[in-house]
Parts: sequence; C-alpha cells; structure tokens
Amino acid sequence: MAWWGTLIGGTLGYMFGGPLGALLGAALGRNFDSGITLNSQGGFSPGETERVQAAFFTATFSIMGHIAKADGQVSNDEIASAKNIMAQMQLDAGQRDAAIKLFNQGKQADFPLEDVLRQFKRECHGRRNLVQMFIQIQVTTVLADGEVHPQEKKLLYYIADILGFSHQHIDQFFRFSGGQQQTSAATLKQAYARLGVTEADDDSTIKKAYRRLINQHHPDKLVAKGLPEEMMKLATEKTQQIQKAYDLIKKSRD
Repeated sequence: MAWWGTLIGGTLGYMFGGPLGALLGAALGRNFDSGITLNSQGGFSPGETERVQAAFFTATFSIMGHIAKADGQVSNDEIASAKNIMAQMQLDAGQRDAAIKLFNQGKQADFPLEDVLRQFKRECHGRRNLVQMFIQIQVTTVLADGEVHPQEKKLLYYIADILGFSHQHIDQFFRFSGGQQQTSAATLKQAYARLGVTEADDDSTIKKAYRRLINQHHPDKLVAKGLPEEMMKLATEKTQQIQKAYDLIKKSRD
C-alpha cells in the first residue's frame, strides 16, 4: 500500500498529471494538474513504481466502468464483478471509495478513453506483462454477466489496438478468462485453451507455453513492474489456474 500512502501524503500528486491524474484527483477531491517528471537521462524519476501503481489503479477501475456501460447499461453482474475485484484486493475504505468513484467516472459519456489509454501505456513504460494483466481484468468484467455484447468486444479490440495487443490476443484472453470461471468443471480442452496450445502440440511446446505464461503472471514480478500490491491476489489466482491446466494436461499424457 506504499503507493497509496505516497499519494494521500501529497508527494505523488506533483508527478502525476494528465487525464489519469484528473480522474484520480476528482475521485480524491484533489487537483493533480502537473505533468510527468523525467530525470536528466530522459528516464522516469524516482518513485516511478508508485506512480505506475497509481496509474494502473486509476485506469483499471475507470475503464472497467466505461466497458460496463458499453452495451448501454451496467448490469448487476458487472457491478458485482467490480466489487468482487475490490474485495479480492482488500481495499481499505479510502481506496474502495476512490475505486467506486473512478468506476462511475468511466460510465460518463465524456470519458476520455483514448487519452486515458495512451497515458496508461506511457506510464507502463514498456511493461507488456503489466498491460496484459490490465486487459485480462477488463475481459473478466465483460464476462461477468455471462454474455459478451458485440459493442463490448469492439471496445476491447479498440483498447487492444491502442495498447499494442492484437485482436487475437483479446480472443485468447477470453478463452483463458472464460475457462477460469469454470474451474470446478475444468476439462482437458479448456486446459489446452488456457495455455494457448492444442492437443497436437508436443510436450516441449506445451512446457514452453506453460513456462512463458507462469513468467508473465508471476505476482512478484508484476508487482515489481508496477502492479499495485493489492492486486497480487488476482495475479496469484491466474498462476494457480495456469498450473492446474498444465498439471491436467501432463496427467492426461502420462
């Protein structure tokens, strides 16, 4: 929670501006109107990780609200999904209040989606695994009501375009997250889909896919790259699902 303490203490506000800063400032009743501070070498100044964590938190909940409204209405299931993510993060009262306000800001017709996405991408500074985790959280929200509205998928494709992911990546995330919601009745077919491989692939290919996914979703690595500590549980659950899928495949091949 170090990033939150820094933010509330006021220090981060001097280095966090743009549309994300405006959204977070509105949620906190503050005015973050300064730009991103760079050091003399052109890199990010000290405190970078905390700023990335604040950006991730802000983008996650505001865009979650925007996507939930994409089909014209926010369903109870989508609201429940957002609250479930907040619960998993074990947010304190202040963080939860900010997350709800960000979610509501995202539902507004004048929400600056493209500007928010482009600043979020800059803040992540090439951390592709972190951006991937962000997209997967959004996919989970879309799947919350049991159906994918065409406008929601179109919006996710648009988000992928700006963040540097292909539409095929989005489709793969849907297979991954959809399977994750059915872990009690996991099948071998779902396990292969979760790893992004097929039954025709050899053991070496499947093992490489498994190791790559575990590396991408490793909680400690994601937190080091800027994932808020509160979201570590979400990353841990994904690694557990990847492990279960791999174990199921291995067992079927013994």
